[in-house]
Amino acid sequence: MHSPFRHAGSIFRKGRPIHLTFFVTRKCNLTCPFCFYLRSKEEEARGASEELSLDEIRRVSASLGRMLWIAFSGGEPFLRDDLAEIGRVFYEQNKPAVMLFPTNGSLPELIEEKTERILRECPNSVVVVKLSLDGIGEAHDALRLGRDSFSKTMETCSRLGRLIARYPNFDLGINTVFSAANEDRMDEIIEFARGLEHVKTHTISMVRGDLADESFLRADVRKYERAASRLAENMRQGRSPHYRFRGGRLKAAQDILQRRLIHRTAVEKRRVVPCWAGRLNVVLSETGEVFPCEILTESLGNVRDNGYDVRRVLRSEMAGNAVRAIREGRCHCTHECNFIMNILFNARLYPALFGEYLRLGGGERPALRP
Repeated sequence: MHSPFRHAGSIFRKGRPIHLTFFVTRKCNLTCPFCFYLRSKEEEARGASEELSLDEIRRVSASLGRMLWIAFSGGEPFLRDDLAEIGRVFYEQNKPAVMLFPTNGSLPELIEEKTERILRECPNSVVVVKLSLDGIGEAHDALRLGRDSFSKTMETCSRLGRLIARYPNFDLGINTVFSAANEDRMDEIIEFARGLEHVKTHTISMVRGDLADESFLRADVRKYERAASRLAENMRQGRSPHYRFRGGRLKAAQDILQRRLIHRTAVEKRRVVPCWAGRLNVVLSETGEVFPCEILTESLGNVRDNGYDVRRVLRSEMAGNAVRAIREGRCHCTHECNFIMNILFNARLYPALFGEYLRLGGGERPALRP
């Protein structure tokens, strides 16, 4: 497997991005009202016509070097016809330790087919698929504004579960968007997800972004803390499994610490740890715009105007100003992807991180083999 420890030098020198979030498409078959990437149909159609081609993506990938973590997002990423080919490009050129594919789970056959192809063609990267689950039964359908969305997600879960025995580099998980609309159902959701046969992890993401309906943002942070504590306790008591991959116990410890820091950030309304957005983390849109993170929406430049070289964009004056503002703490957020890097590459947090590691029960999952 591609080792994550190749990137240990980034603990001391934040010289280049090793975590990429790539919004491969803005197309989606659902219109979830709490999605910060929701756009009008006109913008969606225009964006689809302007999506980076596979050849363009290959050039972008070649500019990045070896990566630790690549998250393929959207929209619904599995609606991109060439998603498996995109995954293979990054696998071959960037050798990521982890490739993450979040999905609304409502396209069972398509998701199964593309996931298996990615697993087959990318054997030395951990491939993580996270299914969205924001309620049980009709409650999920109501939030996702998709008829039979829950039943289709469960079918997808079952189909993907059959791949686990055949592909040791596969990790199947659930993610719940925590919002004012489902904060009182979190105990039910956590228990349900814990009982799913093939699911190895359950994470929660705090709702964020500039939403058309701001009522979703009025979540009670005390209820978030309660949900986070319950997830942590399940893991410490061995009632919930860790990730399957080597180092999964450490990643589980990071998840626990991350949710604690996110709660602090939400309560104190300020940044509580240094942020490496624009240095270790970078975001690429489907049309080639580069951003330091998903929250800061002013583009640093477009790869099409910079020879498809992400690093050239990051050397621009605009990027320098953005990174300086981030360093000075002019913004704060609860974005989980950023917290991954902000914890794993901050030595001052290691005592807390390894404290959580030691408190985890149930032992670590068997190490994966190529």
